[in-house]
Amino acid sequence: MAVFGLLATALGAVGLIAPDTLLTLMGFAPIPEGRRAEKDHTLLFLTASSMAAVNMGAYYLLAALADWKAFFRWTVPFRLLTCAVFTVAVVTGRAPAGFLGVGLWEGLGAVVTGAALRHERRTGRRAQG
Repeated sequence: MAVFGLLATALGAVGLIAPDTLLTLMGFAPIPEGRRAEKDHTLLFLTASSMAAVNMGAYYLLAALADWKAFFRWTVPFRLLTCAVFTVAVVTGRAPAGFLGVGLWEGLGAVVTGAALRHERRTGRRAQG
């Protein structure tokens, strides 16, 4: 949880400070300043998404510090949903292939979180029994 929170916060900050760098990291070719179409809202969308990532990262970091297991459990189905949405968007051509990495990251995060929670639950029962 803390690692995901730190990465989300850091990548969100990159998107706020240097949006072209984040676009490049995601596999997109940034459009030079002054060459964007008049109603191109890419940077606005990236700013909103990056701010959301900073906030989400902070939530994950705070939940990790508080060892808030209920929050961890809630993230599993929602991260699987995010994985499905981004993967389907790429497969159907609605999103470029760069978004597949986002879907896979979310899916992997959900599986690892679920496995860790299950392991802790089983280990905790043995320690108490």
